[in-house]
Amino acid sequence: EAVLRAHGVYNVAIRPCSGNLTDHYDPRDNSISLSENVYNSTSIAAVGVAAHEAGHAVQYAENYGPVRLRTAIIPATQIGSKFSFILLLVGMVLYSQSLFFVGILLFSLTTIFQLITLPVEFNASHRALQTLENEQLLYDDELPGARKVLKAAALTYVAALLMSALQLLRYVLIFVGRNNRGRRDN
Repeated sequence: EAVLRAHGVYNVAIRPCSGNLTDHYDPRDNSISLSENVYNSTSIAAVGVAAHEAGHAVQYAENYGPVRLRTAIIPATQIGSKFSFILLLVGMVLYSQSLFFVGILLFSLTTIFQLITLPVEFNASHRALQTLENEQLLYDDELPGARKVLKAAALTYVAALLMSALQLLRYVLIFVGRNNRGRRDN
């Protein structure tokens, strides 16, 4: 709550949720859900995670550009992730380059989403650390621990982007290889 108050944000509900690593901010109902391990703890890691999620609430309250863009493309990303693998598979089985290509385009939406997510996540962590420091919510010797936790969390998003980009590259190389093979056979 201190992170929210420090940014003039007061109307966000904070509640526990079951599961592990289930912490998230939900803009649909303006609430922060914290896993019970985080919600019931005062550890440096728990404070960092909670502050990060509060950073997302602040992003929405301040109408932060990248979070607006990410929110705007969610429907297209959901469609892309739902149908891309079907089209890729059908395109491969039926040797249909056009279906395979549409599958690649739909899958690329996932990679674009991951790319747009990076600045959103890094900014939420930056806001969290800045507020933890400015509001003296942690002792000076605890800040490096919070910084490590938030950096490690951010790196998971970098890894997700890299995995998505590599998978996209794989599909593109398959597509190009099949196109070149088709030309040689004609």
